[in-house]
Amino acid sequence: MASSSSSGSSSSSSSLAIAVLILIVTTAESFKSPFHPRDLLPHLPRQVSWPLLNSLYGAADLLPTFIGTASPGNDTVDWKGACFYENSAWLEFHNKSGSEFGGGTLHIKADKAHSWTCMDLYVFATPYRVTWSWYFISRAHTVEFSAWDGKAEYDYVKNKGVSIFLMHAGMLGTLQALWDVFPLFTNTGWGESSNLAFLEKHMGATFDVRPEPSWVTNVTTDEIQSGDLLAISKIRGRWGGFETLEKWVSGAYAGHSAVALRDTEGKLWVGESGNENEKGEDVIAILPWEDWWTFEQTKDDSNPQIALLPLHPDVRAKFNVTAAWEYARSMEGKPYGYHNLIFSWIDTVSDNYPPPLDAHLVASFMTVWSKMQPDYAANMWNEALNKRLGTQGLDLSDVLVEVEKRGSSFDKLLAVPEQDDWIYSDGKSTSCIAFILEMYKEAGLFGSSANSIQVTEFTIKDAYMLNFFENNASRLPKWCNDNDDVKLPYCQILGKYRMEFPGYNTMKPYSHMNEQCPSLPPKYHRPEDC
Repeated sequence: MASSSSSGSSSSSSSLAIAVLILIVTTAESFKSPFHPRDLLPHLPRQVSWPLLNSLYGAADLLPTFIGTASPGNDTVDWKGACFYENSAWLEFHNKSGSEFGGGTLHIKADKAHSWTCMDLYVFATPYRVTWSWYFISRAHTVEFSAWDGKAEYDYVKNKGVSIFLMHAGMLGTLQALWDVFPLFTNTGWGESSNLAFLEKHMGATFDVRPEPSWVTNVTTDEIQSGDLLAISKIRGRWGGFETLEKWVSGAYAGHSAVALRDTEGKLWVGESGNENEKGEDVIAILPWEDWWTFEQTKDDSNPQIALLPLHPDVRAKFNVTAAWEYARSMEGKPYGYHNLIFSWIDTVSDNYPPPLDAHLVASFMTVWSKMQPDYAANMWNEALNKRLGTQGLDLSDVLVEVEKRGSSFDKLLAVPEQDDWIYSDGKSTSCIAFILEMYKEAGLFGSSANSIQVTEFTIKDAYMLNFFENNASRLPKWCNDNDDVKLPYCQILGKYRMEFPGYNTMKPYSHMNEQCPSLPPKYHRPEDC
């Protein structure tokens, strides 16, 4: 009885707290209150505060909003913040340090706070540095740059200024967003449920549980042929978290892929770009089916969901197996295609970035990462950006300066289409799906359009939308979707959750496809012939 009484008291307190909070929310905007309900959430009982925080903030709140750039020759930048509704900034050059190119002071004036307890959190960036600050009091603030990083930063800031980003959720929201995004990368049940919840919220994806006997299909390999696509969705751990973010920005309902290959003796193999070798490197590998399938069932801790997408008989008849093998062997052992990974996603100046993500934020992220991991930065984007400029050896800051000199912009540079014939320092670069589609190209599946299609511009979504796959359920393998009460137009062979591929098998190849396609969630509208 005592436990029941205590529970009832706690429930009453929670209900009262929620009622008071709702009342405050309905009136807070009508006048400047001494506090805002969001500022008090941490002080409420945890069973009350966390559900409310989850409704107000999400992992996307980790993304700053680009405010503008402050430079010495420009007018004042004005904006409305999350806490302070009237803000302005301007940049003043000086030489307090006595250095060759001097430094500067960024002046920030914050005013008209919506409550007495809120604060605004900002990030300030140039191609050479990133710093941050937060403001709690209505007054003039300053950010000091004691000395510019040589002539390059001096010239850049003089012409382009210092970029200002607002963490729109503020300190509390940012901490909550970090709490939301952290589990995406954990190899736990919590991590798995967090990834599913993120995709449901931000993409509108569904994860219906399949009848348990069908979670692992008793595959007989006789009906798997060369060119059949394996679409894979990882939902926990390091790769699960990465794929979740990749799916969100691209609209793809799978994050990895592999391809079946049968040799002249009839043995079945799997070609995969992104297979981890003994040194821990992600490379292109050709594996016996038995080894690959056993690993996915027993050793892949990302809890993969896997679907087999068989080629249509007419398409299979065109598939030149010899040419496919020649291409696969030429790529075996080469590094995974990190060089063009992000560029298959970015096709437009602004319509591939889920708000508040934009090219300014991408540039700032690259700047931070380049300082922390310069070798990775060169692999991930420096070489690719140089390809787009027709230059060699420029690092990120040099690239940004060069773009400015040419009278262009970084967002336009990011949107320049990748070219399949570009050769990087470690050879041709193909992500998991680009490796497969390049093989399709060599095998003759793109026909007369092959020379005018850059498959390194394709995401996994673009690939499974191609009308290359079986459209007659009666021709699918006998074990396809075995023991599942929903018959899919493809064969899900592994996974607890039913996989979905919106737009599956609907698009005929055409010249320059997927070079200018938007990808904004949650609808991911795709114009014709983009």
